[in-house]
Amino acid sequence: MSSKSVTSDKPKFYGIRPLPPGTTFKNANVLIATWFGAGRLKPASGTIGTLAGVPFGMLLQEFVGMIGLAIAAVLLFWIGTIAAKYYGQKSGQTDDQAIVVDEVVGLWIAAIPAASNPILWLVAFILFRLFDITKPFPASYFDKSERGGALYVMLDDVVAGIYAAMGVAALAIITLF
Repeated sequence: MSSKSVTSDKPKFYGIRPLPPGTTFKNANVLIATWFGAGRLKPASGTIGTLAGVPFGMLLQEFVGMIGLAIAAVLLFWIGTIAAKYYGQKSGQTDDQAIVVDEVVGLWIAAIPAASNPILWLVAFILFRLFDITKPFPASYFDKSERGGALYVMLDDVVAGIYAAMGVAALAIITLF
């Protein structure tokens, strides 16, 4: 009888995705694209990445307000596009599942009208994930198009964030949160 362990060729459903060849976790593009490693966790890396963006966004909202969060989302969009392009080139997949900086940008956009209200942040999270998963037009266009590369990877979540922000703003107005 052999003492070798039996291994499966099937990929693990739970665990940590490996880094693409030629990259390290010390690389700023890898850190940003995976939002400090959150995108490497599986399953549901998009949801995990979105959750990982919540504390940063709430702190930004608390200290620099709605305008500061909006500016941070724009800056992260720009930096995230560069990081997503790098990571996608290294992994060979333009929209690699480990890239979650787009989810963080989308959530921050969704949460702009939430101010510092934790209930509205929860609503922003739920609505953003709903729109990110269902991808109403034009998010679906950006998601399916191969032409836009990393820019389109980011833009489908920006659209989902805008739709979610409208829902959060409407709820805030209707309920006077």
